[in-house]
Amino acid sequence: MKTWREMRRFPLAVRLLLVNQLGVNTGFYLLIPYLATHLTENLGMSAAVVGVVLGVRNLSQQGLFIIGGSASDRLGARGVIIAGCALRTLGFALFALGDNLAILLAASVLSGFAGALFNPAVRAYIAQEADERKAEAFALFNVFATTGALIGPLLGSALLLVDFRTSALTAAGIFAVLTVAQALVLPAREVEPSKGTVLADWREVLGNRAFLAFALAMVGMFTLENQLYLLLPDGARQATGWDGAAGLVFLVGTLASLTLQLRITRALKEREGRARWISTGLGLMALAFLPPAMVAGGSGGPTGTMDAALRALPVLAGTLLLYLGVMVAQPFVMELIPGFGRPELTGTYFGIFYVVSGIAAAVGNTVVGWAMDAGERGDAGWLPWACCALFGLASALGVAWLHRLGSLPTPSEPAAPATARGRTPA
Repeated sequence: MKTWREMRRFPLAVRLLLVNQLGVNTGFYLLIPYLATHLTENLGMSAAVVGVVLGVRNLSQQGLFIIGGSASDRLGARGVIIAGCALRTLGFALFALGDNLAILLAASVLSGFAGALFNPAVRAYIAQEADERKAEAFALFNVFATTGALIGPLLGSALLLVDFRTSALTAAGIFAVLTVAQALVLPAREVEPSKGTVLADWREVLGNRAFLAFALAMVGMFTLENQLYLLLPDGARQATGWDGAAGLVFLVGTLASLTLQLRITRALKEREGRARWISTGLGLMALAFLPPAMVAGGSGGPTGTMDAALRALPVLAGTLLLYLGVMVAQPFVMELIPGFGRPELTGTYFGIFYVVSGIAAAVGNTVVGWAMDAGERGDAGWLPWACCALFGLASALGVAWLHRLGSLPTPSEPAAPATARGRTPA
């Protein structure tokens, strides 16, 4: 109830975009986690082809965030959000109707590009509408996103009892409803006339060394968040010998987010030092991987229900710590990004932030995957967990270092470019 009361204190546009994010994550996680299984088992495609389809979708999104960000600044966030949701509707419908590679690749491109459009645009719109309450708005955003990430897989697994086509059409239907709702309700904002070219905007943002250093420092946050869908569910399954244990990871996170996110953000916002809280959150995320590491790779499976429950506790404790770290750090990360430059380039900053950190996180995930394979071959089950802890620690130290250099903005005023102050991060 507190979440709903807090939500009602924001303008209509922010409230709609919070519900929008719930729908976006529900529709996305309803479909995408089951896509690889559909392509291999239902359509008989090879692992290599499946990798191409999934890779094209990911590349279309991660690589084109900059387009969505610039479009948001120049055309207005409202239109870009609506276009993105409409394209996601079409892309997911193609997944339902298509059974050949050409259609599936088109669906991957459309659904990926759709995310590249509306993700930076939504964040830019919220940052502008929330004004001095950005941290609380992004805290609520995190709550709705986490809830959608839990509802989506649960709904998807139920719909798959019918067939994949039903699941994909349902996901497309969710995005169609979101498209219509935003077209009817989302207020349009006046867009400042553009000065200069898009390339000039990109050069300005990419020339902000402090901003790029901050985006790279976030490699730990994005890499470790992704382990909610890779390492932690795998650890829960191995610890308990039960495939359904992976669902406990999302359940713990959603309950923690619903009950604690707003309280944490409010309490920390009252204290000075956004960078300190970002570093603290990243440090908590690093610590989250130590409890599971202590029991990883143990010999034999659980001997009974009680033994399985005891084995699951370190993994669930790590999950809770990871979510707590995200709850501490993420709202303040989102709050800081617009402060690195001109308000007219808020969308571009969000877009490039996700491109840079997304590429860095992809490298990080590759390292974690290698560590999982190496740990399995060398009877060192602790290795991927230790690797993740080091990623988080490196990010926490990186943010602390940037803060010490004076390279990070305060919520109330933009940071001057690092080059102008002679304290450019290396």
